[in-house]
Amino acid sequence: MTTETRNITDPITGVASQVKEKVAELGRAAASTIDQNRDPAANRLDSAATALKDGGENVAGAAHAAAGKLNSTADYVRENDVDSMMSDLVRFVRSHPGPTLLVAAVGGFFLGRALTRND
Repeated sequence: MTTETRNITDPITGVASQVKEKVAELGRAAASTIDQNRDPAANRLDSAATALKDGGENVAGAAHAAAGKLNSTADYVRENDVDSMMSDLVRFVRSHPGPTLLVAAVGGFFLGRALTRND
């Protein structure tokens, strides 16, 4: 590598390194925030499940099924860290690519509509 080329690439490499470190730092901060909020989120899910169970006498079957799912979700959130949840998400997407793409497309459509409203 010539001196001229090195003089051009060194600043670019330095900036790229700084950007990479900043992204990694933001990722660590986000993972830490998520981990800190797992227990409170799980507790809220448990509270919602209890409310459904207690007040769902008229629609007992649906309420109990929903409450059971909320309890399972609360247990999952409580027992798994961010890395484990991401691994599960990647595994799910790889196992079900069609439905995942459909959900992403529909979600993207609604997000686009929400962001481009002229109201």
